[in-house]
Amino acid sequence: MNIAIIGASGSAGSRIVSEALARGHQVTGIARHADKIASRDDLRVAAGDVAQPGALAELLAGHDVVVSAVRFQGFDLEDLLEALRRAHVPRLVMVGGAGSLRTASGGLWLDAPPFPEEVKGEARAGAEKLKALRAQRDIDWTFLSPSALFEPGERTGRYRVGSEELLTDANGESRISQEDYAIALLDEVESPRHRRERFTVGY
Repeated sequence: MNIAIIGASGSAGSRIVSEALARGHQVTGIARHADKIASRDDLRVAAGDVAQPGALAELLAGHDVVVSAVRFQGFDLEDLLEALRRAHVPRLVMVGGAGSLRTASGGLWLDAPPFPEEVKGEARAGAEKLKALRAQRDIDWTFLSPSALFEPGERTGRYRVGSEELLTDANGESRISQEDYAIALLDEVESPRHRRERFTVGY
């Protein structure tokens, strides 16, 4: 497949690039500062900004799917969707956040007392973008939320899938490495099971 990854210079985005390349896909890594994207064999690197949908559409044209790994507060969703429409790209997979997932009590994780105050703004922006995606009728989207602890780690090749509720393990911990998250995301790209849906992954 021909995959464009916006935010390819970031922690999650770079791992998604690695996983996609390892699977033999053609990958275009896009970031506002393309020099921050690590050079890889078979990786096309391009400078692009979601705030410029016309120019971004030129970079996205010809791709089968676009993966957005951009911080929620860093872009306007309508600009991104406009770029996809102009480029005639049929599918969007978005790196989501855990804050909009529900806890066992039914409330949002971002409203739970343990949720870090310093990232609530980003979490609420993610929840707003998920709501906006759900109102779309012409975009084939998927929003993949990680678990609460989402950091670089080990690539184990295992993960569990959930829907709207925060996943926890036998010890009550909610976590997924960015490496295993990348596996789950590419599995969804290759074999879509959550079209126009949000889902989550964790251990």
